[in-house]
Amino acid sequence: MIPDGDALLAWDAIRDGTASASLGRTVRLRGWLARLEFAGRHLLTMEPPCCMGCQPGMGGAVLVDGAALPSGCVVELEGALGRTGSTWTLRSARRVDAGFGRRRLLAAAPLLCLAAAAPLTDTAVVLTDAVTVDTHSHAGGLLRVRADGPFTPVASPMREGGLAVACLAVVTDAPTHRLAADHRIHTFREPAPGELYNYAQRAFARLHALVADQGMRVITDAAGLHLARADRPCAVVASEGADFLEGQLDRVDEAYHRWTLRHLQLTHYRVNELGDIQTEEPVHNGLTDFGAAVVGRCNALGIVVDVAHGTLELVRRAAAVTSKPLMLSHTSLTTRPRPFTRLVTPEHARLVAGTGGVIGIWPVRSIFPDMDALAAGMARMAAVVGTDHVGLGTDSMGLVGPATFESYAELPGLVRALFAAGFASDDVRKVLGGNYARVFAATMPA
Repeated sequence: MIPDGDALLAWDAIRDGTASASLGRTVRLRGWLARLEFAGRHLLTMEPPCCMGCQPGMGGAVLVDGAALPSGCVVELEGALGRTGSTWTLRSARRVDAGFGRRRLLAAAPLLCLAAAAPLTDTAVVLTDAVTVDTHSHAGGLLRVRADGPFTPVASPMREGGLAVACLAVVTDAPTHRLAADHRIHTFREPAPGELYNYAQRAFARLHALVADQGMRVITDAAGLHLARADRPCAVVASEGADFLEGQLDRVDEAYHRWTLRHLQLTHYRVNELGDIQTEEPVHNGLTDFGAAVVGRCNALGIVVDVAHGTLELVRRAAAVTSKPLMLSHTSLTTRPRPFTRLVTPEHARLVAGTGGVIGIWPVRSIFPDMDALAAGMARMAAVVGTDHVGLGTDSMGLVGPATFESYAELPGLVRALFAAGFASDDVRKVLGGNYARVFAATMPA
């Protein structure tokens, strides 16, 4: 939650309705301001949305009208408090946080917890001897399966920025979901039998075509990942969603052998046969029996199990049944979860870490406006689970909104920010790939 000063209306008063005592009065409220699609209106939220597909409920948001207001930043506004039904409003709002400088902004923004006065380590340090990994990526135009369009550069920015490995993920439920009128991503129809399996075959084929086009190497075992370096970029074949299985366990083996699948995310934006997702009402009360069987089969074969998008209950059961570390490839931390958020609580994160796993922090600009903020988000997660359990999952070319950095060539900026945030050299190596390499190695058969 964005902290409230003495002169500010508390967000708790908005959530529990006690702010009704101030209706019609001029109040001050601090929050994250985002422009809505219709002119002249903004949404002020208790914490930034994790993406445009996951807008907060009105219990943590206020509709704002006012002239010349910014967007995409933390602001303090003054205006007349109103309410229409369950929707709170701030009318004729004006910004009153003049002098609300960078240091105070970072202190006020949620999820940004910079190490106090961390000395700036030599920013010229280049970790040429480290395995650097993006735990979740759609880089290269990988998702354009239907159009089968040209690829965009992946290997060259990886070399330039120092990224050795990208976990390139196909999305196997893509034909069934879209951004809806409520600004959230929903399934809009059920797939036909065999549809998502057939779609996945085309998607995996496109992934391998991308790897060949970029002159990359596919990593299939721990030795290959250990030796990976940025001068010859590599890829781990991943799938965001196991929807292509369509309830058939033997397809895990098929994907492992035919498509060299080594990283499987159980769910995405569709409540599938494996379990529930964070962005919809639960149906299965977590991980299903079939989902548990898939976890077991992945453990046996040597496929990293990724629980991103899965509910807390899904993760709870996955942690109980897995014999290998879990991955949660792209998210960030919140201590005030709202309905349908893609962020995770400390409890959620600790379940993953308790298996020896890793939580990848994603560079969503609405949460982390710059590299310093992203490094601070990683530091906050490390404070909860330890530096051995934090990674980087960019969701490159998969984010609905803008990213903190748009190219792997900008990765050195994150390295500098991590040093500035107080991470030691060995911890930077862990966070930027060493932790994932450990999970990958532990997942492989003995």
